[in-house]
Amino acid sequence: MRIAHVLRKFDPAEWGGTETALQRLTEGLRRHGAESVVFCPALGGSPATALPDPLAAAGCKVRRFRACVPVWGLPVTRRRQLLAVGGNLLSFDLPRQLAREPAVDVIHTHALGRLGGIARTVARRRRRPFVVTIHGGVLDLPAALHRELNTPAREGLEWGKFFGWWWGARRVLAEADAILTCNPTEAGLLRRRYPDRRVVVQPHGVHLPQFRADHRGAALAAFPRTSGRSLLLCVGRIDAVKNQAWLVQRAPQILRRYPDAMIVFAGACTDPVYGATLEQEVAEQGLAAHVLFTGGLPPGDTRLVGLMQAARAVILPSLSETFGLVILEAWAAGATVIATRTSGATALIEHGKNGWLFATGDPLGFHTALNRVMTEPALCVQQARAGRQMVERDYDTAVLAGRLHALYANLIEEKNALRNPA
Repeated sequence: MRIAHVLRKFDPAEWGGTETALQRLTEGLRRHGAESVVFCPALGGSPATALPDPLAAAGCKVRRFRACVPVWGLPVTRRRQLLAVGGNLLSFDLPRQLAREPAVDVIHTHALGRLGGIARTVARRRRRPFVVTIHGGVLDLPAALHRELNTPAREGLEWGKFFGWWWGARRVLAEADAILTCNPTEAGLLRRRYPDRRVVVQPHGVHLPQFRADHRGAALAAFPRTSGRSLLLCVGRIDAVKNQAWLVQRAPQILRRYPDAMIVFAGACTDPVYGATLEQEVAEQGLAAHVLFTGGLPPGDTRLVGLMQAARAVILPSLSETFGLVILEAWAAGATVIATRTSGATALIEHGKNGWLFATGDPLGFHTALNRVMTEPALCVQQARAGRQMVERDYDTAVLAGRLHALYANLIEEKNALRNPA
């Protein structure tokens, strides 16, 4: 079985949850005898081209295509941000490359919009099953974020709408043979919107062997400032959706009560304007000695695993998390978790049992949870153990990849039956 995956971005220097999920999925599929070829935008001369390619290391063939943001007059900083997060890109190379890729059994897009539309059209023309995975949420989003994402851009003049119509960008979900989402809430909303589509809850997985060895020494060697500090680790790309600024605003109160605390932000910056504002706020509040930005860390990096193993808590102040792979990784590393009440977090965390939930509008709830974490280490160990048991039982990469492999096989059989009714 040979699967063509379409990604909206893939830069080893700006690694995120989608890339981690795909890497682990392709590794798991390989154990079941499936080969993966990944189509993703070219890096365009970025220094990251010299970095190791984790997907290639996982046994994938990686095909790069040229892509652009089809908007005239867009500010350079905004264009770079859209490229960094894989905004609604357009490619004239992808249709040809995807159509000519030999021996493809399934076309699986991890992007919506124009790139997803290209994948849909090529799949239809090649008569191959077309699978869509939703990574960041489509229907299950906070109201404010949903309005922001669906408000037409006021910067520049968009010239790519015709091509979106041509490739059927608005029909990606309506015509998919299967829609995968890691979030049960999102799945329920999708089933109501597309009652004739096959909607499957397919969680992201964790490769547990990566977390079994003690990597705290590697983290300390890389970040010596963390020595002797109580680490509060926030993992995720530096972006307004991840809401790191909220945690910075709470920092003075945290430090008054716990002077040895250090807030560590681990993740690449995909929004330079937001990142600069965040660093400026850290400086203005005099927090430079208590805040560390690690930059992007590759998947399975021993430094990141070591930070999780050393952390007093992994904190997720995100405005939206449709799944929360970081939560599973924190549990695998033996850390307790404090997270906002996003749909992804509430699907995993039982408040007070395997972690803590809070609302950004309720700082007192956050500080109450943090105080429990800082003063009751035995409870933290108990919570992390309960979380790890859940990971071992329900989120092992090999088991999840086996389920998807079976779905692929079923879709291939159905498609062959339609082509050869006799």
